[in-house]
Amino acid sequence: MNTLDKNSQKLSTLEKVGFGTGDMALNVVISSMMLLITFFYTDIYGLRTEHLALLFVVVKVVGAVADLAMGQVTDRFTSRFGRYRPWLLWLCVPYGVSVFFVFTTPSWGYDAKLVWAYSTYILMTLMTAGVGIPYISLISGLTSDPQERLSANGYRLFFAKVGAFMVTIIVPKLAEKWGAGDLAVGYQAAMALMAVMGVGLFLFCVFTTKERVIHVVERQPLMEQFKLLMRNDQWLILCGVCLTGTVGYVVRGSVAIYYAMYYLGGDTDTVAAFLSTGVAAAILSMVASTWITKSYCKVKLFRYTQIGVALISVLMYVAIKPGDMVLAFVLYFLLSFVVDLHAPVFWSAIAETIDYGHVKTGKRVSGFAFGGISVCQKAGMAVAGGMVGLLLTYFQYVPNQAQSPLALSGIALMLTVIPGFFHFLMGMLMFKYRITDSYYDEVKTDLRSAGFATT
Repeated sequence: MNTLDKNSQKLSTLEKVGFGTGDMALNVVISSMMLLITFFYTDIYGLRTEHLALLFVVVKVVGAVADLAMGQVTDRFTSRFGRYRPWLLWLCVPYGVSVFFVFTTPSWGYDAKLVWAYSTYILMTLMTAGVGIPYISLISGLTSDPQERLSANGYRLFFAKVGAFMVTIIVPKLAEKWGAGDLAVGYQAAMALMAVMGVGLFLFCVFTTKERVIHVVERQPLMEQFKLLMRNDQWLILCGVCLTGTVGYVVRGSVAIYYAMYYLGGDTDTVAAFLSTGVAAAILSMVASTWITKSYCKVKLFRYTQIGVALISVLMYVAIKPGDMVLAFVLYFLLSFVVDLHAPVFWSAIAETIDYGHVKTGKRVSGFAFGGISVCQKAGMAVAGGMVGLLLTYFQYVPNQAQSPLALSGIALMLTVIPGFFHFLMGMLMFKYRITDSYYDEVKTDLRSAGFATT
């Protein structure tokens, strides 16, 4: 890493905002995949739930391979504009086009539509890897100061939730308005707007950030990199945390529309309000997390909030009955607030585990490490996507009609207890994680002593 004094590690507010808007652009896809795509495919596009389960698994396997490949590409590439930002510049337009294709419903027979769904979803997954891996790696190039990373990730996650808020409140409304009775056309138009917004935000991110920390990455065979990562116990813990947490997030997010529409008996306005309540709580959570971690151990915050999520989830399932609108909104807000208090900590911790591994093994594995975390995220999405499809089938969900008591109970479980269990596992895993701020200071001192870094 190049030698930089501490003041040069500070990021301006504009740069933090620019960095944050990159995740806002990325969340055009992430939020859509977590909150809209399941409902879109079953109730609008017309896929059967059992086919949906296999689609999600296959696509995420492809995405995992793409993430690993992109991690290798970023390790082997650098330019005068940096290692990561050029990819955002080159691939942002193909990324936007792929989002538009996913939400396009052709007037074909079922088998042809299934092929189109696979093709477009895989294309979007590849494009998302192309911009996503460079973006999540970018923080390691902006600064090596842990507090600056934490602060920048606070901005990042705040803007990510703003992006999610726009997707959840704007897309259903615009789809209904622009579709004029045809939701397939409405969703296509609304997501086209989101795609254009995503392209613009990526460009803003590129031109307002600067890669000032240049890591010299030794070229190593994939198997050697894999073996090095397997020796990085703290990175492995984050992999487990990412996997379990993603399953919880995606299962809950995928069924939120069904819960608001069928379990609470709401209309389009209710659905938008319910989804937006969760996102608004998450936005406030980003602000609160940044403030709390200034005086409270970030690792303890991570542990106990996720255990708290499990308890709130059980309370929601027991206390809320079908149609109990007010209590559902209150507890869903609380759940969404608590669950995201850990998020800035997690995304800043990845770079810290890479430095930890560098000290432990004497060799740096960066792109593969970030790519590996993204693979765990994709694996969690695959597990969750398969679970959602299979559970909807098991609970006998039927699109666009009143649901049976079994289906309603299943929808409630999928919003509360089932994801809550995975968040409990996530919190318990963090009791094995030990890279606090004080510990990371020791890691940086060891890196400087070895001639690898100074801050």
